[in-house]
Amino acid sequence: MMRIGYFADGPWAHNAFYKLIEDPSIVISFITVRYDSRDNVLLELAKEHEIPVEINKNINSEEFVSVVKKYDVDMFVSMSFNQIFRSEMIHLPPLKTINCHAGKLPYYRGRNILNWALINDEKEFGITVHYVDEGIDTGDIILQRTYPISDEDNYASLLEKAYVGCAEILYDAIKMIQEGTVKPISQNSIDKIGMYCGVRKPGDEIINWHSSSREVFNFVRALCRPGPMATSFVNGKEIKINKVREIKGARSYINTPGQIIGKTEQGWYIKTKDTFVEVLEYDYDGKLRVGDRLSSE
Repeated sequence: MMRIGYFADGPWAHNAFYKLIEDPSIVISFITVRYDSRDNVLLELAKEHEIPVEINKNINSEEFVSVVKKYDVDMFVSMSFNQIFRSEMIHLPPLKTINCHAGKLPYYRGRNILNWALINDEKEFGITVHYVDEGIDTGDIILQRTYPISDEDNYASLLEKAYVGCAEILYDAIKMIQEGTVKPISQNSIDKIGMYCGVRKPGDEIINWHSSSREVFNFVRALCRPGPMATSFVNGKEIKINKVREIKGARSYINTPGQIIGKTEQGWYIKTKDTFVEVLEYDYDGKLRVGDRLSSE
């Protein structure tokens, strides 16, 4: 029997919960949700299954440590939790603390990984379960899987893949630990530097029309719903763009990036640094015309 403390948030955590709760050899001794944005689904699941909930603004405080010590769990499990585990908490359970991260470590550490993977035109993204250490996503790898990215993918489709993939790989990693079959891989053995991605903030959604058509295509699909959508401005008003089409084989030429250069059945052609893209889905309170210019302000 393995007893875990579950620090979790979001659909990936819900999916993993269902897998864990169905395994009679695993007991979720308590659940900790985010302090600032409490996951009501997890709270309801905890109530339904009579699992204690422990919430604290600082999980590394003496108060919280003394509380979770009483559960005497074998391992802490983190899935989309937003507090950093410090040394005492990491090493409190005998089997330490593990985390599921939707990134191909040691690359894509940090935040908003699926957005960054699309912006960087990656052909695959990874999901990694790793031991937690005092760095940011730097602990030894327990299990890692990769998933393809095609031109038909966007932020929404990668989220759906990650919701399923995170639950599956987290459960499989826990079973490996339970069965004693883990062979940890040091991230330094793959790349001593790796890569860190910062959190995306308001203003980062503004389109730079001086980018290539491929870069604009990737940027827009990385920020599509349920993200904030890529944003530009035209005629003094904001326009939010949810989908563009890259025109394969379009001729490269010099003109004004951001200018609307043609009307199509579904939208508008807009000039980029090298060629042009077709805007297919957008929100704009006004009328667009050929010759209008989209800009960053």
